[in-house]
Amino acid sequence: MAYNPLHYLIPTFTAAILIMKFTDLNLGKSLLNALAEIPITEPTAIQAKVFSPIMSGKDIVGIAQTGTGKTFAYLLPVLRLWKFSKSAYPSILIVVPTRELVTQLVAAIRQITTYMNVEAVGVYGGTNIRTQKTLVDQGTDVVVGTPGRLGDLMKDGVLKTRFLKHIIIDEVDEMLNLGFRTQLRNLIEFVPDKCQHLMFSATMTEDVEEVIQEFTTFYDKIETAPSGAPLEHIEQLAYELPNFNSKANMVELLLQSDATMQKVLVFAKTKKMADALYERLLPAFEENLGIIHSSKSQNYRFDTVNKFHDGTYRCIIATDIIARGLDVSAVTHVINFDLTDTPEKYIHRIGRTGRSETKGIAISFVSEEDKPYQVEIESLMDKKIELLALPEDLELSDELIPLEKPSDYIAYNVHKVKKFVPSGPAFHEKKEKNKKVNNKIRKKEAMKLKYGKPIKKRQKKK
Repeated sequence: MAYNPLHYLIPTFTAAILIMKFTDLNLGKSLLNALAEIPITEPTAIQAKVFSPIMSGKDIVGIAQTGTGKTFAYLLPVLRLWKFSKSAYPSILIVVPTRELVTQLVAAIRQITTYMNVEAVGVYGGTNIRTQKTLVDQGTDVVVGTPGRLGDLMKDGVLKTRFLKHIIIDEVDEMLNLGFRTQLRNLIEFVPDKCQHLMFSATMTEDVEEVIQEFTTFYDKIETAPSGAPLEHIEQLAYELPNFNSKANMVELLLQSDATMQKVLVFAKTKKMADALYERLLPAFEENLGIIHSSKSQNYRFDTVNKFHDGTYRCIIATDIIARGLDVSAVTHVINFDLTDTPEKYIHRIGRTGRSETKGIAISFVSEEDKPYQVEIESLMDKKIELLALPEDLELSDELIPLEKPSDYIAYNVHKVKKFVPSGPAFHEKKEKNKKVNNKIRKKEAMKLKYGKPIKKRQKKK
């Protein structure tokens, strides 16, 4: 089956109480025809709920579980409001955290606007900015980009914001939690006051909500399910494992013994931990194993996504932020190699499986340090994660890898400070050559020594 860039955007959840079709919304023929070709006909709960408020011009914060069509929830009404203009400046700005999401969103916009004269451009770091400057400068209606590159284009005066009508911040929780706060504040300063603010996320915390209020004060919060609600169709399991080597042995055992694990997404807490796990598993799985994180090149990351989609890679090891940009609609299993310290992030992780009303399985490895996080996750979900006994043929290890060992780092300036002792005169006699003093005698004084009196210049005769 050919790769469909909209595959991860296709709505995968329809509430039982929702009896509505896209034809019931004021979408217009152009968008309806494009939706029919995808094909999808029924809006999800979040799409139905936010359509009218967005169309009315309100600022919106939309919260919905992963896989419920949040992307179409903001694209459809905003594109319905779009009007053709001869202006070369964009009217829609979409901010996302990763390059992968930029690429997928641009592809989605182009497909959903097949019957519209909408131009979309994607910009992101790690590639030639001159090429992107040229694309933006040629004129566009929609700009999709990562915060850093968008800020660069605005500061250079290439990306004009005077005609912006909508700014959309997707995955807003990750954007704010992963160091993008300052960049987002800088972007907002360029946005006109009358611009509509739309923010969408799978999770929301009180801290994030406080930051949102810096961008917009009067907004409607639309939530289709509590951010901590356990996802339907997902079986949640856990194993207590003490360290990296034991966890790696467990991943290898599961992949070798369970044929149902066709597409597996493994979450590691850091890039270094992901690299270590990849090196550990590579000899056993060779060409069926992939890895993706922000230190990998752009071409490598795109290639990894494609190989995961077409089945070349059976398993991918990823970090949280990069997984937000993955087309993972067919994931059969999610493995939390390291349990996240944020309960909402756990909800988002396991939401990568169990889509399209198919069953999914989420497996978490819990170490002694992870147990407090497990309690917080279960408290947020109001549901226990089933703890399983370890397989008899699993090899446990006591050996720690360097990443697990206590760091030898010593905090700055904790060493004993030497007392300052002012330097005194030399404790030895100076060498003869250093005893020399400036004995230079001026000519006037030399003449006095020679003739007994200084020689005066004679007066010129008049």
